[in-house]
Amino acid sequence: MEHVIRRVRAEEWDRARDLRLAALQDPLAPIAFYESYEQAAAHPDSFWQERTSTAAAGEDVVQFVAEAPGGRWDGTVSVLVEHKGESRIGKPAPVEQTHVVGVFVRAEARGSGLAEALFRTALEWSWGLQSPPVERVRLLFHSDNVRAAALYRKVGFVPSGDTAPVPDDEMALEYEVRR
Repeated sequence: MEHVIRRVRAEEWDRARDLRLAALQDPLAPIAFYESYEQAAAHPDSFWQERTSTAAAGEDVVQFVAEAPGGRWDGTVSVLVEHKGESRIGKPAPVEQTHVVGVFVRAEARGSGLAEALFRTALEWSWGLQSPPVERVRLLFHSDNVRAAALYRKVGFVPSGDTAPVPDDEMALEYEVRR
């Protein structure tokens, strides 16, 4: 693979925004993300600058991007730190953990191993946290997102047995998987 996977930099907020908007135009976006393209496109530049700056600092959230040799960003993954008792997404964390979110690989880069490489980087970052150390890594995915479920199995995540209602669609479920 020729991509370089690295942390996003604060000054790259416009590229981070553009990649997020591309992700939200994917046909599976309605079941993969909690935000629509229209909602994201309406955010002012200051929102994207703050979001990217926070992810670049990498304290309680970090974003990794996959950069092709020509400079194009072909994928991304973010990781949220969830401290014991804290609730960022879903119920409060029973242990120190991280939560993988915002996984996206452009259609033309799928099948190349890029998603797996993004996950390896996210997992290495998670397991490298020392203060306090992480006991597990988790993520949630919509019950209808078969493509995501296959990827998560492929990179070693296993079902926890926990489910949660999908925000704004209480008839649908999200499944939790862990490592």
